Amino acid sequence: MYGGESGRMVDEQEILNRWRLVLGKYAADQISFSEGDERENLKMMEMEDVLDYLYSREYGDEQEIRKDRRGGSGDSQLTIPHWLTKIKTLFPRKTVEIMERHALEKYGMTELLTDPEVLRKLEPNKELLKTVMQLKHMMKGEVLELARQIVQKVAKDLTKKLEQEIKKSFSGRLNRNISSPVKSMRNIDMKKTIRRNLKNYDTETKQLMLKQVYFSARMKKYNQWRVIICVDESGSMLDSVIHSAIMAGIFAHLPMLDTKLVIFDTNVVDLSDYVSDPVETLMSVQLGGGTDISGALAYCAQLIQTPHRTMVVLVTDLYEGGGYRKMYQVSQGIIESGAKLIVLPALDHDAVPNYDRNAASVLADMGASVGAMTPEELSEFIAKVLA
Repeated sequence: MYGGESGRMVDEQEILNRWRLVLGKYAADQISFSEGDERENLKMMEMEDVLDYLYSREYGDEQEIRKDRRGGSGDSQLTIPHWLTKIKTLFPRKTVEIMERHALEKYGMTELLTDPEVLRKLEPNKELLKTVMQLKHMMKGEVLELARQIVQKVAKDLTKKLEQEIKKSFSGRLNRNISSPVKSMRNIDMKKTIRRNLKNYDTETKQLMLKQVYFSARMKKYNQWRVIICVDESGSMLDSVIHSAIMAGIFAHLPMLDTKLVIFDTNVVDLSDYVSDPVETLMSVQLGGGTDISGALAYCAQLIQTPHRTMVVLVTDLYEGGGYRKMYQVSQGIIESGAKLIVLPALDHDAVPNYDRNAASVLADMGASVGAMTPEELSEFIAKVLA
């Protein structure tokens, strides 16, 4: 017989072992682990124990199954820290991440985020970041500090992934009048290099000896645009909230942009003072609650100083709790002032939004730019506006 994924031959006992892991100890009478290699048998029993510890939660207490299954193939004394250690030694990394996600999201094992020992063992990734943001209100002391470190690590990783592409979108044209310390083939100033090295021309070999190569700087744009990023912090927008915070942090370091960051539910919080610090931004987000888009837009309108050099980027699913008529009125005022209104129902790499399509259509008819974007697409869009 052949395994479907790898095409290698798989013996019958290995297939039975896999089925035994899927079915759990209740299949012990019909399917036993291989009686060959004792070490392999012990490994299989350990795998059964850790799988049982998690997935026995699928069964209700009323069935009196969950309590029995927690024992696995013996008197299991697994604790959550021990379980985390075990799964990382027994399973591939991708499988470990799936199991951690199931533990947090499907089975509500929130103790994973209230025990410092447990938290140290978790793999920092975007899914864990989302869980931390949802549960940080339950954390105190050492656990909260560890959570902040997780946020910092994931935010740093996301920034690193996005920063190069985003900055590339905003790179200016070459300025031949200023030399640059940045040495890049595409920045070589050939005319200046040849002219400055003419004195080094070797008449015997008829070769120009380059003692120094000159590079052109990129032009700086001092006439800034103000970008106001206004983010709905309702639970359904979590992915977009994360990417908005990361992008605002990157934008804050671009000299051609003056970046403001506002988050809202039924209240508006201006995080512009922390815009360059995504960690502080993400730790400030309070997910859930109602939605008052018109109130948030009205606040953003007050931040507009030079309308024809201002973009308001509204990140929301457009399900308005404060009244659609008022939202339309404030939006119309922003557009008529000369500022650009960009409405993003989603700002993440999946960019598959669930949003109020009727409201989106009304805003588009007013002149707003409406559509889900990835972070890279938004940066390219803004760069084109600046150009």
